[in-house]
Amino acid sequence: MLIRRCAVLFLEPREDLDIDWSALFAGDGPLGASMRWMALAPHLGEEVEVSPDEVAALGGIGLTLWQESADCAQQYGAAAIARLLECGLLIGDDARFRERDETLRSQNWRPLSAAAHMFSRWGDMRVDKGMQFPSFEELVVSYGTPPGPAIERCTEGESIALPYPDRARLDDTLFQRYTGRNFDPAAVLPIATVARLLQRAFGSQGEREMAPDAFVLKKLSPSAGGLHPVEAYVLAQRVEGIAPGLYHYHPVRHALEPLTAMDTAQTAELAMRMVADQDWFVDAPMMVVLAARVERNFWKYRNHAKAYRALLLDAGHLSQTFYLLASEAGMPAFVTAAVNEIDIERVFGLDPLKDMVIAVCGCGQASGAQDTVELRYEP
Repeated sequence: MLIRRCAVLFLEPREDLDIDWSALFAGDGPLGASMRWMALAPHLGEEVEVSPDEVAALGGIGLTLWQESADCAQQYGAAAIARLLECGLLIGDDARFRERDETLRSQNWRPLSAAAHMFSRWGDMRVDKGMQFPSFEELVVSYGTPPGPAIERCTEGESIALPYPDRARLDDTLFQRYTGRNFDPAAVLPIATVARLLQRAFGSQGEREMAPDAFVLKKLSPSAGGLHPVEAYVLAQRVEGIAPGLYHYHPVRHALEPLTAMDTAQTAELAMRMVADQDWFVDAPMMVVLAARVERNFWKYRNHAKAYRALLLDAGHLSQTFYLLASEAGMPAFVTAAVNEIDIERVFGLDPLKDMVIAVCGCGQASGAQDTVELRYEP
């Protein structure tokens, strides 16, 4: 059998500290340390502990050329080779690992970006597992005062005072924009409002053929290379004329493509899971998942150090445009990166090596209550 190492692999030496009771009773230092090697391979999406013998094998077997497994077993030990094949760090005849490794290779990921993406994803995260943060008062007591809201690079006398801007048309929308955390659980979004939100935030305003069969889109937010790889996937809870469930928004046809029908109890449960139990967002009648189609971006920016950052910028631009459109319609909105990407991938049928879930945004009518704090502009 021919084998080679997986396409992307990082090895982390991890130190575990514990109390050495025998040393403590002998009067020596009470802390002991043990070292472990952890393999981080994005095509697997989970950490694998490896032994020093296996580390040596991974360091000696290349990722490009295929080698005879028997020769590798003779050099590094049959047990090490067998285990590395079993866990997918070496690629051989196992179709599961081979397919995932080929998928990663074909997407032209920068290795560091692939690892950062795959190992920062959440699944089944809940408030009691890390989403609940102390109040500002408690944080100050525990950590001291935070760094100041602004930095000064010269004295006030050396700085150049600027004239305060006059009021302009965009100001009304800008000053109305805020993150909503108290949505009306009974409100229904009018279909006309939804259509405007989706078309202006995520829809194409024009296409241009830059080369044969190579099109770029014009949208109302910037995108690296004009590629606009971020797709909008919709969870509709209460939208006029739209059955509850999951949809994909087609930016060129300006249409919702039905994916999965649900009842209102299912959409509410999924909304809670998507935003990692941030219950202050769950009553929004519409949520939009921002998921980057990496092969479109990486088609141009292949193995590029800035390509991953460009995808995050794209999502940020889109979410702010969405915010402003919601504000124009008289509604608060939200965007959050604290999402359960793994759960979202499963329900929408997304492959994390191809479709990079970045954030979830949503909007809806405010309830008028202040059960959760909202930071609004106060003139």
